[in-house]
Amino acid sequence: MEINATLAVQWIEKTNEKIQENKEYLTSLDRPIGDGDHGLNMSRGFKEALEKVKAGNYPTPADVFKDVAMTLVSKVGGASGPLFGTAFLKMSVATAGQQVLNESAFVKGLEAALDGIKQRGKATTGEKTMVDVWEPVVEWLQDNGFEPEGLLAEAEGAMNATKNLTATKGRAAYFKEKSVGHIDAGAASSYYVFAALAEVLGGK
Repeated sequence: MEINATLAVQWIEKTNEKIQENKEYLTSLDRPIGDGDHGLNMSRGFKEALEKVKAGNYPTPADVFKDVAMTLVSKVGGASGPLFGTAFLKMSVATAGQQVLNESAFVKGLEAALDGIKQRGKATTGEKTMVDVWEPVVEWLQDNGFEPEGLLAEAEGAMNATKNLTATKGRAAYFKEKSVGHIDAGAASSYYVFAALAEVLGGK
């Protein structure tokens, strides 16, 4: 399985579908320990990103990722825009010039995305952020390659595990121990990104 520009657009399309279907849920996660606008921001950002890439004719996946990045940074409010935007921008830079991405090249792109998120958010694992989904998923892909069902299970497990963490980064950190018992909204939207990827890799 290789990722070309068409599949890259499909990934954004499926991610947008999942975000739109679950925007109320994402907002409900964000309300107790955040600003309560995560679902709205993400749904607006990915809708705009999809419109942008559907209208384009891209030679490489990196070109798709770059336009997604720019759109998310400009259209998504709060911390999520810069963080998700940085992820796709770093992926674009890491995969530039390649018309198709094999497993190794694509995972390298995701590694760069993870590094970008950690640097931008000054976060590491265990702090109840999107890093708690991205890091285990990227590590899983490094070890297992494109195996859709395993990828989906890893992403879902990582998202659910944020429920038991105490937030130490971002707005949720103000709630300290009260943040325990809530899934992190950024982790949930990251799960939808990887669930969409699993569908693309599975040919759905």
